[in-house]
Amino acid sequence: MSLTLIYKGKHVRFSAQMPKAQWLPLAAVFLIATVWLIRTVVVDYGDTEQVREQLLTAQQEYSDEKQQLIALKRQAEHQLSALTLKLGEIKGQVNRLDAVASRVAAQANIPAEEFNLEMDSSMGGPNAEQAGDVITDVNTLLEDMEQMLRKLDGQERRMAVLESILMNTHIEEEIFVSGRPIKSGWLSSYYGVRKDPFTSMPAMHKGLDFAGDEGADVVATGAGVVTWADSRFGYGNLVEIDHGDGIITRYGHNKSIEVDVGDLVAKGQTIGKMGSTGRSTGPHVHYEVLKRGKQIDPLPYVYRKVN
Repeated sequence: MSLTLIYKGKHVRFSAQMPKAQWLPLAAVFLIATVWLIRTVVVDYGDTEQVREQLLTAQQEYSDEKQQLIALKRQAEHQLSALTLKLGEIKGQVNRLDAVASRVAAQANIPAEEFNLEMDSSMGGPNAEQAGDVITDVNTLLEDMEQMLRKLDGQERRMAVLESILMNTHIEEEIFVSGRPIKSGWLSSYYGVRKDPFTSMPAMHKGLDFAGDEGADVVATGAGVVTWADSRFGYGNLVEIDHGDGIITRYGHNKSIEVDVGDLVAKGQTIGKMGSTGRSTGPHVHYEVLKRGKQIDPLPYVYRKVN
C-alpha cells in the first residue's frame, strides 16, 4: 500500500508516490498534532469558563457586601438622628424646667444674686424647635451630651439651693398646713377603716372626703410647690402639693385642675374644681396629708390653729 500525492497547477502538474513506510509516520505525527491542538482549545475554553464563573461569584459577593454596608450606614444615620432629636427634646424639657424654677424663685421674692438659673446656660446644638438640624458627627453629639450633663448637674445643685431658700423665706408662715380644702361643703367621710362604697367590704380610707356642689372651689391648705397635676389611678384628677419639711397634701377627684406642676401656690388659692373623677360615687374632694411619705389622719390639720 502506497500514498499517492498529486498536485495540479495552471502550468504545473506534479505527482508522487510514497510507500507505506514513509507516509505512515507522517500521518501519525499529523494526527497527534491535531489531537493536541483540539485538547488545548477545549482545556483553554474550560479554564476560561471556570474563571468567568469565579468572576461572577466575586461580583455578586461584592454587590452583597455593598448592600449590607449601605443598610448599616442608613441604620447608623437613623440612630444618630434619633439620638440627636432626643437630645433636643431633653434640652426643651430642661428649658421648661428652668422657666418653672425661675418663676418659683420670682414668686418667692428670692434675690437674684442668691439664685441665678442663667449661669452656664449658653449651649449649642439642636433643640426641640430645630428638629431638622440633625447632628451628623458622633463626636459633636457626644460633646453636646457632655455639656448637657454638666448643665443638669449645676441646675440640680441650684434647685437644692432654691428649696433651702424657699423653705426659709417669709412664706414659711403660709406653708403651715391647716383648714379645710374647700370653701363650701361638708365633711362626708373620715380617715380610718370604713365600708368600701364599691365592694361593701371593710377597707382602710387614708384621707378625708369633703362633699359639695360639682364645680365648687378646691383650695390649697398651705403654701407650697405643685408636684403633681394630672390624673392618677383611683384618684381621678389629682393635685399634689409639697409644703416642705416632709409634708405633702393631696386633693383627688377634681373635675378640673387649675394649676400646673412647678407652680408656687398660696394658702387658700383655688387649685381645682370639685368633681367625681376616678373611683368616686359623687362630687367630693378626697383630701390626704402625708408626712415623710406616709398617709396620716388629716383631721388634726383641718382643725389646726394658725399661730
